[in-house]
Amino acid sequence: MDKRWLTTDELAARFRTAASTVRYWRHIGYGPKSIKVGRRALYDEAEVLRWEQEQAEGAKAA
Repeated sequence: MDKRWLTTDELAARFRTAASTVRYWRHIGYGPKSIKVGRRALYDEAEVLRWEQEQAEGAKAA
């Protein structure tokens, strides 16, 4: 199975926010984990889905 990697811009579009917001989240340790490839941050789509599920479960508990 091939992994699908999302760029910062793709992740921002997915969450309907600015790319700068995603970069800030990465800076403060919030959001899905990323890897650096050269100067680019990439996000494993499976990790993004896991993080989204974690956020949804947290919202239900609140």
